[in-house]
Amino acid sequence: MEFGICKLAVIPLRKEGNDKSEMVSQVLFGEYFKILKIETKWIFIQLAKDDYKGWICSKQYQEITYEDYENLSINEFPKVLNSNATVQSLVNKEIIPISTGSTLPFFNNGIIKIRNEKFRFNGEVSSGKTMDIINYAHQFINSPYLWGGKTKFGIDCSGFSQVIYSLTGIDIPRDASQQVELGKKIAINNTAPTDLVFFKNEHNKINHVGIALENKQIIHASGKVRVDGLSDEGIKHIKSGQLTHRLHSIKRIY
Repeated sequence: MEFGICKLAVIPLRKEGNDKSEMVSQVLFGEYFKILKIETKWIFIQLAKDDYKGWICSKQYQEITYEDYENLSINEFPKVLNSNATVQSLVNKEIIPISTGSTLPFFNNGIIKIRNEKFRFNGEVSSGKTMDIINYAHQFINSPYLWGGKTKFGIDCSGFSQVIYSLTGIDIPRDASQQVELGKKIAINNTAPTDLVFFKNEHNKINHVGIALENKQIIHASGKVRVDGLSDEGIKHIKSGQLTHRLHSIKRIY
């Protein structure tokens, strides 16, 4: 088996191995993975942190060894907080822009390392503390909705909850249908800020997730990252009061 790591700001993770295929998620800088299948222009990967699978372009990753993969797996690394951070190679001085939620492998005194190459990090590191979940969530306000997205420049509902939780040291699965399996079920009248709130379609299938706020409100990605009202029925548009998403359940993750 072969292994790899993302050395770009973001790599599209696709359902199938072609440029026209649906983007199901994204791989952020510093995320590492197993390579399950290799084709001429595409590789099929499984991300280490959440086991998510998909195809990436074979030109868009750095190969690493099994030993590299194991060393990455047994360590916890800080995450990037700001959206305009960069890393600069100490070898060739090239600059790579990186996104909020990116991983900083072997971070020490502003320097990170990928294999034998060192980079200087220029940006802010997240706190890794759950007390900052709501603050970090608000920093994504007005980020546009993008199916499969995981950045401030385009993000979907479960990508939003996954990235925000990761900034505070909590790893959760990629999809809402997986996230709902976590934690303790909470009654609507006991909802607290940072609880994950799940919503359903007409077939009772999970189709949306958001993060509970104070004062019966929720922050979620729908069209854009926004704040709306939360009731025992579901999400109500903050201005019109129209019901936009039907409540399924509420989970306390930590």
